[in-house]
Amino acid sequence: MEKEAGKMIQSCPTTQAQSQLAEAVLRESGQNVNLCYQCRKCAAGCPISYVMDYKPAQLIHAIRLGMDDLVLNSKTVWLCASCETCTTRCPQEVDVAKVMDAVKITALRRGVKPAIPQVASFYNAALANIKKCGRMYELGMIVGFKLRTFEFFKDVGLGMKMFRKGKLRMVPSLGGALTTLRIFRRVKNVEKKNRNA
Repeated sequence: MEKEAGKMIQSCPTTQAQSQLAEAVLRESGQNVNLCYQCRKCAAGCPISYVMDYKPAQLIHAIRLGMDDLVLNSKTVWLCASCETCTTRCPQEVDVAKVMDAVKITALRRGVKPAIPQVASFYNAALANIKKCGRMYELGMIVGFKLRTFEFFKDVGLGMKMFRKGKLRMVPSLGGALTTLRIFRRVKNVEKKNRNA
């Protein structure tokens, strides 16, 4: 991984291109990645950094260097669990979890396909489920996820165990569905205004 980080720094682009992704992240999340001084506390605390192609500190550095393709096609942003361990450890108070979310949003807006499509499918299924039911309806979310990934029989055994133990309800609780729908509409309006501004 250290060799890859060295290659990453050697192949940095010109200074004019350096700020495009960093500016997009700043606009989207309010996080200034240029505050990062590479102490790597975020990477040291990350519980899933062992499966990432680039550690959080390396990704932040790549954003600063303007290495858009590397960052936007990275698995790291899609593997991030948003546990915010990195955020709480950062001495510069850079919210790394927000940066990861901003990179995902930027990638999708630029038409870059997710490096791990199942994660994007899970997010979409979960959001659609919450929008319809007002809160998470696990069985409906699982069905929505399976319809997006076409992995219909994966985890059937686990699903049956959960159903037998009463962990999956057959009927969703619709309490708060209207309130949640209003929240989604407000967010959509704010996003439209921000895009037009």
